[in-house]
Parts: sequence; C-alpha cells; structure tokens
Amino acid sequence: MKTSRWFRIFMMALDTVVLFFLRIFRRFDKVYRYEALERSNIKDQPHPVKGTRQEDLGIECDLEVDGVIRQEYQRPQEITFPLEKPYTDMEGIVTFRGDNLRSGAAYGTLSAQPRKLEKTWSVSTGRLQKGYGKGFWTGSGWTGQPLIVRWAPELRKLMNIYPHKKQKEGLTEAIYSTMDGNVYFIDIEDGEKTRDDLFVGLPFKGAGALDPRGIPMLYLGPGDSCGDEPARGFIYSLIDCKKLYEFGANDPFALRKFHGYDSSVLVAEETDTLIAPGENGILYTMKLNTKFDRETGELSIDPSEIVKLRYKTCRSSEQSYWLGMEDSGVMWNNYLYIADNGGNLMCIDMNTMKIVWAQDVVDDTNGSPVFSVEEDVPYIYIATSLHWTASRRLKLGDVPLFKINAITGEYVWKHTYLCNTVAGISGGVQATCINGKHNISDLVIFPVARTPQVRAGILVALDKKTGEEAWRYHTGKYVWSSPVDVYDKDGNAYLVVCNSAGDMDLLDARTGRLLSRLNFGANIEASPAVFGDMLVVGTRGQEIVGVKIS
Repeated sequence: MKTSRWFRIFMMALDTVVLFFLRIFRRFDKVYRYEALERSNIKDQPHPVKGTRQEDLGIECDLEVDGVIRQEYQRPQEITFPLEKPYTDMEGIVTFRGDNLRSGAAYGTLSAQPRKLEKTWSVSTGRLQKGYGKGFWTGSGWTGQPLIVRWAPELRKLMNIYPHKKQKEGLTEAIYSTMDGNVYFIDIEDGEKTRDDLFVGLPFKGAGALDPRGIPMLYLGPGDSCGDEPARGFIYSLIDCKKLYEFGANDPFALRKFHGYDSSVLVAEETDTLIAPGENGILYTMKLNTKFDRETGELSIDPSEIVKLRYKTCRSSEQSYWLGMEDSGVMWNNYLYIADNGGNLMCIDMNTMKIVWAQDVVDDTNGSPVFSVEEDVPYIYIATSLHWTASRRLKLGDVPLFKINAITGEYVWKHTYLCNTVAGISGGVQATCINGKHNISDLVIFPVARTPQVRAGILVALDKKTGEEAWRYHTGKYVWSSPVDVYDKDGNAYLVVCNSAGDMDLLDARTGRLLSRLNFGANIEASPAVFGDMLVVGTRGQEIVGVKIS
C-alpha cells in the first residue's frame, strides 16, 4: 500500500513537472484559421474541393441493397430534411440532442431566471454482468441521455402505462435506457414509475430515439455485446413494449468485427425511412412500412429496401483508426454529416448513398457534429477525443476543436488544447458541443477533458467567427457528459454541466460564472435532458435523478 501511495505521488509530481515545462516552451492552446478555397452560401449544394475528396483520405465504399452488392443506387423516394421544417411536432426530446441538427437537449424555457439546482427525486438502477472478462456495466454511461416526451392524450390511453398515470393530465415521461440492460419509464414530475421496466439484457450507452412522427416506437442500440447476445439495433412498440424488429447482429457485410449501436437514429417522416449508423462500419437505411391505427393502437412494421453502405480507409484496421460510427449524425436536406472512430468526417448523400466530401478530423470522434447556419453559410462544429494521436510515452497530445464549412468540408478554424489521456478513459472532447442561441448566439461551447492536468477539465466558450476563447470555466474533474443550454423567457442562457466527480454545475452562459452546484457522489458520464424546469440524468452510481432548476 505504501509503495502504491508513493508511486502515485511520484507520478503526480512528474505530471506537474512535465506540464510546467510545456507551459514554458509552448502555449497550451492555439487557434489556426484557414482561408476558404471557395466561398459558399446556403444556396450551394455540398461538393468536394481539393483536399476533401474521399480519395484524398483513401476512402473506399461498397453498397448492399436487399442483400445484393450494387455499384449504383438511387433512392425511389428521396429523403430530405429541410431547414425550415422542425424534426418533430412532439413535445419533448426525441433523439440525442433533440433533433436532426443536434440543436440541444432542452425543451421549452425556464419559468424564471435560475439561481439554484434542487434534487427532487431519484430512481435506482442496477448492473449487468459483462459478457467477457470480469466486472459489470453499471448505471448510466456515455452518452446516456434520457428521452423525454409529453404524450398526446389519445396516445397515452393506448399504452401500457399504469392506470393512475394514464389518467394524469399532462403526463411527461422520461424513457431511459441504461447500462444494466433495462429501459426505465419515469414521471419526471414526481419520479414515480409510469410502467414496468423493459429488460433487454444488453448494455445501453447511447440515448436511443423516439419516432418523431408521434408513432409510439422506441429505437434502441446497445453499445456492446453481452455473452452470447450480440449487439444489434432494436425497434420496440411503446403500446405494449413488445419488440417489432432487430437488425445488424454480427452482420457479415461488416469489415470490422466489433459491433455497437450507440448512435441515436433519425427517421425521415415523409418516406418512412430509418437512418441508423453502426460502429461496425456500416450505415443502415431501411423503409419501415409502418402501419399504425390511432384508434385501436395496432402497430406493425415490415422493413424493406434495406440499404447498407460500408467503407474503409487507408489507415483503418482492427488495431488502429477503427472503422465505425459511434456519434449521432446530422441530417440537412438529403445530406448526412457524421464522423467516425478513425478521424474521418463525412458528408453523405442519402439518396445515392455516395460520399460527397470527407475531411480529416485527426482522431477518434465520439462527440456528435452540430449544425449551424451563420450569415447564410452552413457550418459543422465538431471535436475529437485523444486516442490515436497521443504520445505513447507521455500520453499527451493536441486535441482539435473544428469549425468546418458544411458545403465543401474545408476547415474554417481549428482551436487546439494540450490534453492528457488514459487507456480506456480518453482525454479530449468526448461530449457534444453547444451551438449558442439567443444571448449567446455568438458562442460555441465545448467541454475539454483531462486538461491541463490528467484528472482536470475545462469548459470553453469560443467565438464562432474567430475561434478565440470568450471565457473558460474549470470543471474540477474531467467531463464526458454533454452540457445542456437552457434559456429563460428573455433569452438569457444558462448551462448545466456534469463531471466525473459527480458535480452538477449551473452556470451563467454569457460569462461562465457558477450559480449553483449539486454533488451526487458518483461519476456523471451521461448527458442530461431538460423539459421546462425539470432536468433528468443518470449516474454511474446506479441512480437516475430529477433536478429542479429554479
């Protein structure tokens, strides 16, 4: 025990010395700005330029349609997600970060200017034995965002919700898939269960998704296999919580052996099409052929036109720069923007299933891209973890935060931070950034983990135009949880950010000033979601909590 203690003290001292000399010899963060090769506006269609062609990154693709390899494909009914049309008319948060643009995880506005956080209820969760080696999946992990919805009365009466909750006017339900293999259904007002838990038996890290059309279907994707149970995508009916369909188990079309489905899927309403990226290196789409009787509650799907796009790159292998998509994609018009474990950001035409452009974002990318339109030009904000590019000896490296032109894929600016990393618990940016709105519409906000020290972290607000820091907030311990921006009726912005020490902080988003703090005694790796004044999030300590923002 003494040796272990002194060794830890020595390593901490060494870490401090190394960082001290790095402070002397170089800046901890740098901003690089790029002159665009081609000016674009929102009337332009995405297209590659020199440096963003897929062959520039050594990307090769294959396509399978209903089990047959194809060279070309044209979708019979074209997919489109126009900017002016909301992703859903439902009240709530129906996918990771709310919609197809990954705009945010809050629905509605705060009733007043907030000054404190107050825990009002908690629900216990369990653990799930891992299918390999020792240990358990526990609580809620990354990304771990709950879904929250206020069901229309005519839908609520059809569901297997408990009778006393079914009769409750304005029932708002949190639907939370966690790493113990369960899906929990919770009344966010009082923390009571609204229906029986749904046990699937695979670890859920990602948020899942609800059908944006108001059809009571739940889309789930476990992050890993468990024993003989392979990871695969699921679709469940929320009328009776029965499984409707599954896909992707040990898919022979995949070039990567590992299968995981953390990405939060999207559904194209007009064409009844599911868009589901996989960590096995396959992008799945399928026509669901949904039938739903709103009078009787009869619900069925019969998927057809199952299209799979797989890819490989010149640097990907089972050992490094892995294939596969762990983040949740952005859809704008007919284009999907998504990054992967191998440091590739891709713009894909979903009607031809061809890569339009690709950009090197350097490293393993787990935070989702965020879409922003500024002065009639669309952009993507994205950042990476520190994995492949870390120094093998010191476990240090520069982590990039990018602003990228969504038309051409060109860099606009890149802001880097020197970060530490630890095997299995990456430094850098694991979370999804905030695209500021209202009184912070000039800011984009990222949490950066394991900087400047290995156990520390910062939250940085960057000027959208220049990439320069407007403010930074030291989060204490590192952050993997995606922060949430909430607004009062006057448009004043506030942030909730959670860290690995179990702290939940409420900040003034304009200045980064701390307003209130709670501690839950366990790592909050998961990302909160907010409905009105109520926040819901789970911890690795096997607890889901409801927090009042007041």
